[in-house]
Amino acid sequence: HPYLLLVLTTLFWSGNMVVGRGLREAVPPMSLAFARWTLALLLTLPFAWPHLKTLRGMTRKQWGVLVVLGVLVVAAYNTLAYVALVHTTATNAALLNSFIPIAIIAISWFLGHQARLLESIGVGVSFVGVMVIVSRGDPVVLAGLSLNAGDLWMLAAVLSWALYTLGLKWRPAGLHPMALLAALTMIGLLVLAPLVWVELSSGARLHLTTPALFGVAYTGIFPAFLGYVFYNRAVGEVGASRAGLFIHLMPAFSTILAMLFLGEAPRAYHFFGIALILTGIWLTTRFKKG
Repeated sequence: HPYLLLVLTTLFWSGNMVVGRGLREAVPPMSLAFARWTLALLLTLPFAWPHLKTLRGMTRKQWGVLVVLGVLVVAAYNTLAYVALVHTTATNAALLNSFIPIAIIAISWFLGHQARLLESIGVGVSFVGVMVIVSRGDPVVLAGLSLNAGDLWMLAAVLSWALYTLGLKWRPAGLHPMALLAALTMIGLLVLAPLVWVELSSGARLHLTTPALFGVAYTGIFPAFLGYVFYNRAVGEVGASRAGLFIHLMPAFSTILAMLFLGEAPRAYHFFGIALILTGIWLTTRFKKG
């Protein structure tokens, strides 16, 4: 079911934010992005191999679409997010990442798509739930948040993801999902390779401890490989605006993960925020796709 796929995807990506922040001292951002996608490609190729022959028959225009999508999703989004997490807190990153559904609807409106009233209300209610969690139920906390360089990097990541989600509707028709993921990953890795060389040549160092290796493995297996297979499939079935709204679940999942693995006790505002997020998603998904 596409909504189950979206829930699992946001669960994987919530863990990715935590791991990305935790690895900032051990693995530089460009290197982390490259390692993550290299592992994802190795996992994808056995499934994609029988379908890669279809790539030879694509037109120059279709290849152009794949290049743009590959740069946006592989080379840009997660790399920019990892750079952001070096300079900003996971809280700020989660809040800014929650602008993705709003950015998708705004760009869709610019491209001529009219969002339904109920859809817009649902996004608004869900975003309020995000702010309740991020602010810990205190508006003063939101007033105290300030933008830094990391936050600007995160906003750039938000824009790249919104454009990628909307751009999926132009992906080559009939291209197998695994072949699509393999092609996007290879394109992104070609862009990332020289950036990694520059990063390491500039003095950045890798500290590949056992926990760091497990962290890199997580980012490649779950958020990169499974997350993108699930997300691409779901967007094709429910559309960009509705799929993007599920990103609001990330702060909710972060709360649950912190409770399970860090021993942090949930507060009343957590439950209130999660209830608002789920209400917003219900409002947006209750009508049939038009």
